[in-house]
Amino acid sequence: MSLRRILAVLAVVAVVAVGGAAAFIAGVGPLGDIGGGASDTVTETPESTGTVYGDAGGSSGDSGGATNTASGGSSDANSLPPYTFAVTSIEECGQTCRDVTVRLDNNRNETATGVTMYTRIFAGNSTDSSDKVWEGKRDVGTLEAGESITATSRVQLSYSEGYQVKQADGWVTILTTVESDDVTITFKQRRDVL
Repeated sequence: MSLRRILAVLAVVAVVAVGGAAAFIAGVGPLGDIGGGASDTVTETPESTGTVYGDAGGSSGDSGGATNTASGGSSDANSLPPYTFAVTSIEECGQTCRDVTVRLDNNRNETATGVTMYTRIFAGNSTDSSDKVWEGKRDVGTLEAGESITATSRVQLSYSEGYQVKQADGWVTILTTVESDDVTITFKQRRDVL
């Protein structure tokens, strides 16, 4: 084999290797969504009719002018919200995989019906749609007065989504909207997941 042929073959191999690595990092090509972080179906998240609560669950966060309109509750922003939502644990199940356990409490004096939780996870401290790396929906159904439920979901990101979180120093913003037949509220939390 001539030196010219060897150099040509090495050049082709180098171009393919660099292009493949770039596609892998960018999440394009046949390996684009290997982690399954984003689904093909769009989950329509309901608009919050109550206060957006921060990490403490009961503190009044940026409400955007909204008030807590839950039945069985009070319109006082310092009172206990109709629901309390908390991430209780995050367990690593792979490089871009986490098993996330959450708890939802019904703080009202009445049964909540038609309860659904919508969760969106964003890389960094943003809630811009371009930073969304995962979304999910869980139908709870009925939640008796004072009742709590605990659920674990597997959050699997593609490598490009994982890279996006890594670029944000491992921080994510979690928006969880709890919708029931008579009230909808949103919780916003920041977590370090690396």
